[in-house]
Amino acid sequence: MRSEVVVAEPVVAVDGLGKDYRIFASPRDRLLQVFSRAPRYQVHRALHDLSFSVRPGEVLGILGRNGSGKSTLLQLLCGIIQPSAGTCAVRGRFAALLELGAGFNPEFTGLENVRLNAAILGLSARDIEAKLPDIAAFADIGDFIERPVKLYSSGMYVRLAFAVASCVDPDVLIIDEALAVGDVQFQTKCFRRFEDLVAKGRTVLLVTHSTEQVVRHCTRALLLEGGRLIGDGAPRDIANQYLDLMLGTGRARPAARRDAAAAAAGEVGVLEERAGYFRSEYRWGDGGATLEDLYLQVVGEPGHRVSFLSGARLEIHLRAHFELARECAIFGFFVKTPDGVTVFGNSTRNAAVYPEPLPVATGETVSLCFALELNLGTGSYILSAGVSAEERGEIVPLDRRYDCLHFEVHNDSGAVGLADLKAVARRL
Repeated sequence: MRSEVVVAEPVVAVDGLGKDYRIFASPRDRLLQVFSRAPRYQVHRALHDLSFSVRPGEVLGILGRNGSGKSTLLQLLCGIIQPSAGTCAVRGRFAALLELGAGFNPEFTGLENVRLNAAILGLSARDIEAKLPDIAAFADIGDFIERPVKLYSSGMYVRLAFAVASCVDPDVLIIDEALAVGDVQFQTKCFRRFEDLVAKGRTVLLVTHSTEQVVRHCTRALLLEGGRLIGDGAPRDIANQYLDLMLGTGRARPAARRDAAAAAAGEVGVLEERAGYFRSEYRWGDGGATLEDLYLQVVGEPGHRVSFLSGARLEIHLRAHFELARECAIFGFFVKTPDGVTVFGNSTRNAAVYPEPLPVATGETVSLCFALELNLGTGSYILSAGVSAEERGEIVPLDRRYDCLHFEVHNDSGAVGLADLKAVARRL
């Protein structure tokens, strides 16, 4: 007898969603519109034909530049505003943390606002009283919970608001950039609470500008640009797309023909042939240069390697070919963990690393290496590298290769963590 796989119904369903706003040139035009058939306004379309769904247990990260429509989307999902086209629906109880302090009466005390917000979310008086100790402990604002919230700092606001939203056991928790206000300890508590909710089959929608948070904590991500959905997929892929929009030319850079030809001819010294190369690398830039090679080498030992002992003296070698002359070329790299945490990064733009500007001529190939102590803990790491140019104070990306090389670090000391701080104990 064949068993059937039961697919959970989406808890968030968005279909053809659009939102228009009327923009009036002045308050006078807004008043005259009441008596006029002809439009005295311009239409701004904040969202264009969005369609997606979210299933129970997903942690969905939503990325996008300012003005891309992220907050408008969340307001539509929460029912604060109505769509101009399409539909959106959230199944079950949802709790939202949108604008800082939204939903709080500034004259009420923290406890009074907790009771009011919990009641709005559908809890009975008995359930509210049962959850008050958990909410107060999570917010951890001390005696301020008995004081009017108009006396709170922004950090206290978000602590109390998140405590209410997450402790009422919602089916869907919606967070709009509010966690950026909290300190590191509070953010850690929040992400632990995310994990608890997901373990219960709950869903989290998180709007943030932090690609690290998306890669590390989300199971899926969306990318909005100009009110349109331009990316929906794995968090690392969407984070790289977002970085492209923020820092690059706005388009992905195809693999360079120069590198492909060298690899096809069987030549050595191209990144695509190196051990540890990630074929799924994300590459972009304006094509003014090609980062042809990247390899790792222990100082004094020949050959590229991808496995090292912690504390080794490491050289990161880069070679780039420049199509055009540049007054100041910039080489750089950074190291991340597989879940997206940036461990270290640097570039020749840092005077302590490379004290002079690096001019290059048209058609010149430049080789350069960074030397560093690999004081990392045992684990897997991912290397990204690139070459840019500084022109009139602006950084122009020429060829950036994200997540292009994987390497391993081993530590015989028994220490744990991302770094090996060379701890030594002595009796006092």
